[in-house]
Amino acid sequence: MAEPKLTKAAIIESLHEKHGLNRSDIHMIIDEFFEEVKEGLKHDQVIELRGFGTFEVRTRKGREKARNPKTGAIVAVETHGVAIFRPGKELKDYVWDLRDNKPIND
Repeated sequence: MAEPKLTKAAIIESLHEKHGLNRSDIHMIIDEFFEEVKEGLKHDQVIELRGFGTFEVRTRKGREKARNPKTGAIVAVETHGVAIFRPGKELKDYVWDLRDNKPIND
């Protein structure tokens, strides 16, 4: 069984309930935040959010022989950028013990 998801809509609702802010204003701020992160990554900037983590783009080397997992066909893949996230120490520490008492779902 899949773990429950925290969606953008749920975050907006939570912030609305906690702070009484207008939902459309919260939605706009969240969307603008994501746009700033995407623009920074597009311009090869490292996005560092202290206490949370770091977003950056890494280059994956292209290959002549890669396999399409859906069709099994062999295809060439060009060198391309990949967005990665590295959690910060505070986030790592915060989630470290969360799964201690939960069974691992395989």
